[in-house]
Amino acid sequence: MATTVADDVDSADGVDTDRARTDGARRAVGSGRAFALLLVITGALGVLAAWVITIDKFKLLEDPNFTPGCSVNPIVACGNIMKSDQASAFGFPNPMLGLVAYGIVVCVGMSLLAGARFPRWYWLTFNAGCLFGVGFCTWLQYQSLYVIGSLCLWCSLAWVVTIVMFCYVTGYNIKHGFLPAPEGLRKGLLEFHWVVPAVWVGTIAMLVLTRWGSDLWAA
Repeated sequence: MATTVADDVDSADGVDTDRARTDGARRAVGSGRAFALLLVITGALGVLAAWVITIDKFKLLEDPNFTPGCSVNPIVACGNIMKSDQASAFGFPNPMLGLVAYGIVVCVGMSLLAGARFPRWYWLTFNAGCLFGVGFCTWLQYQSLYVIGSLCLWCSLAWVVTIVMFCYVTGYNIKHGFLPAPEGLRKGLLEFHWVVPAVWVGTIAMLVLTRWGSDLWAA
């Protein structure tokens, strides 16, 4: 039978989940291949998005009239996003933070593929980083839709991968007992692990369509 992300999230290198939840706080825990690959893929896509935005940002600094390739109309206009104050929320271009953060996710995924095992504090720290990332992306989504009034496709890719990795890392920690949760919730997350990220991303898509409608596709 093919191994799914849910199977991998609910196991630690073949260790029984009930036992993992019982002594998880006292031992290092790894993951199966699917969960590790999910981290590698989402992290790599995040690095790609951050890299492209960083390059275009430097070109825009050199030439204020430069138009990024992903600027296709007045709404889907990456240049408008890059020129905004929100694009440098911490005093430097946001994608530079993304290059580091998503790179860490790739390293964690590759380490898991190599058989690495991490203690509870490591997984909770990793989860906290994902929480910061998804919180920052949510703020950027609001700014993009309702303050700046433009959409960046590469930013949208970063939003999606951040949501996915946050949901699955949180699910991993709940299933292994690193985050306390009722048994019913734990089993529900295992059975319907795709629901939360799908609904989350779908909600953002609906907000985008509600905000701009058919103007989103106008030439």
